[in-house]
Amino acid sequence: MRVDVFTIFPDVVAGYCGASILGRAVAGGALDVRVHDLRQGASDIRRSVDDAPFGGGAGMVLMPEPLFSSVEAVVDLPRPLFLLSPGGRAFDQSVAAELAALADGPSGGFSLLCGRYEGVDQRVADHLVDGELSVGDFVLAGGELGALVVVEAVARLRPEVLGNEESAADESFSDGLLEYPQYTRPASFRGWSVPAVLRSGDHGAVAAWRRTQALLRTAARRPDLLERLVRASALSDDDVRSLVEHGYHVPSGSERVDPAEPA
Repeated sequence: MRVDVFTIFPDVVAGYCGASILGRAVAGGALDVRVHDLRQGASDIRRSVDDAPFGGGAGMVLMPEPLFSSVEAVVDLPRPLFLLSPGGRAFDQSVAAELAALADGPSGGFSLLCGRYEGVDQRVADHLVDGELSVGDFVLAGGELGALVVVEAVARLRPEVLGNEESAADESFSDGLLEYPQYTRPASFRGWSVPAVLRSGDHGAVAAWRRTQALLRTAARRPDLLERLVRASALSDDDVRSLVEHGYHVPSGSERVDPAEPA
């Protein structure tokens, strides 16, 4: 999978993408991250990329010329090209899956444009990029951290990146639920013991326990996710039974999912 990233801080993006899981994927040829310095598209001796906004106001805005020039200089740029922006489409696991699938398409990947300062000239959003992505309802100094979030979340969904397809399948949000609790050695630590079922060797019982724990954790911490599954009729009879047995009310599809009152 190829991902091109346009930024005024190329070392930040390249450094992170060269470490840990992403670094191994790049070294192994499973991931091709190409970082482009937006200042290379500047036309003045100072390599300026920003200017004051028309109409006044605080801060600076990225100018259209260096951004258009930088993007258009890449002849084989993989599309779509997304601008990281607070006003973009909310990035979640389902969007990550869509982008991961682009690796098998004609372009072999996608591209990201990192905003900075007060944002980019609107003509960039209107005429250069194919869409916008937001990693959350908060404001950062620029789009670099958002771009890294997107790259890592998407790359992990490629089987050749993690090396174990089950790793991605079992993680939070993969099936709409938060992930179940994880334990490792020692079996007892300061009087806190690992649940006996996880040491039983009964794979069926372990799978059932993990499913129940994922349901309970989601109901307690992210009822909005559970409500989404209810509306989509995505819970099995066993799922509903497990929730009810642990004191949760599961509506027919139109109500919210709320914890039952303690007995």
